[in-house]
Amino acid sequence: MKIMTTALSLSYLINHAFNYVIETSNLYKIDESHALKHSMEVFRFAKNIYESEVINNPLLEQQKEIIYISAIGHDMCDKKYMNEKEGVIKYQKYLLDYMKPNDLIILGKIISTMSYSKVQINGFPDLGEYQLAYHIVREADLLAAYDIDRCIMYKMNKDNCEYTEALKEAIHLFDTRVFKMRKDKLFKTNYSKKESLKLHKKALKNVESLKNLI
Repeated sequence: MKIMTTALSLSYLINHAFNYVIETSNLYKIDESHALKHSMEVFRFAKNIYESEVINNPLLEQQKEIIYISAIGHDMCDKKYMNEKEGVIKYQKYLLDYMKPNDLIILGKIISTMSYSKVQINGFPDLGEYQLAYHIVREADLLAAYDIDRCIMYKMNKDNCEYTEALKEAIHLFDTRVFKMRKDKLFKTNYSKKESLKLHKKALKNVESLKNLI
């Protein structure tokens, strides 16, 4: 087992995870709304949240790999494209030589319980000392959800529909879900609370500017 601990090794692991996103997206025909660009966005948000939280929560330093690699590959087991359990296991096996077995277990728990729909139904899982790591990855994905173009892309690719039809459904989704995320108190970290407010305001303007097309 090739367990790596240096900064250089972390860079290798990040590259390894992004390569998995490319390979898996091609294999399962995962469209760009959930593929490489989205993985990069969620990773960036997760990194920003991590760096803002680790100052007061030094335990996170030991969980950095879990956070980053969960953020990168979180949609590579999405039930919209594949069997979720099989997707999680496949990602864990891909990382087996580079991460500790317990870290891979936690990674699996994070990416299989972090979706908006699962949280709405089941609430937050109890991950003990990894709870903050879980919220960092989950919130990073929520912050990426404020991009209405991504929502439109998914609908157009999934249902092979026209732009305006996808736009109409996307606006409905934003009204019923995305614009309620702050009210539903889904953001726990200070970074996400502040960033989500900025993104919420920007998304309101974007949605309003597009409404005259439907």
